[in-house]
Amino acid sequence: MRVMITLGATALALSACSQPAQLYVDKGYVRLPAVAGNPGVAYFTLHGGDTDTRLISVTAPSVIKTELHESMMSGSMASMAPIKDVPVSASAELKFAPGGRHVMLFTINPSIKPGGKMTLIFTFSNNVKIEYDAPVIAAGDPAPKK
Repeated sequence: MRVMITLGATALALSACSQPAQLYVDKGYVRLPAVAGNPGVAYFTLHGGDTDTRLISVTAPSVIKTELHESMMSGSMASMAPIKDVPVSASAELKFAPGGRHVMLFTINPSIKPGGKMTLIFTFSNNVKIEYDAPVIAAGDPAPKK
């Protein structure tokens, strides 16, 4: 009985000291287009913070234009469409991955090369901005392992 009370008190003390969930980005990368002049794409994972918010944009200083997109299947036809924003629930994990949500990168600066980095700036409805340096890979390269 005494062991259970001690374990319970320890668990309660540890939970009281835990940090609130933090909004952050990880596992990101940029895939350059196979044909120069075509758009590239950014993939990443979003982790929700301690309150709900919305991802309203992802921009990059080294591109002219970005768009949030979502791929979908209709029967046997694949398509994609721009999306205005993305709800990010508290403590959620949202993957932006091939075949799903992603960021289209239009008119990428030619100085951006495979093996380098591209800064992505994530803007949320709660006025949080996150800068993330994403590794850049060529069109045919495998996604980075993380």
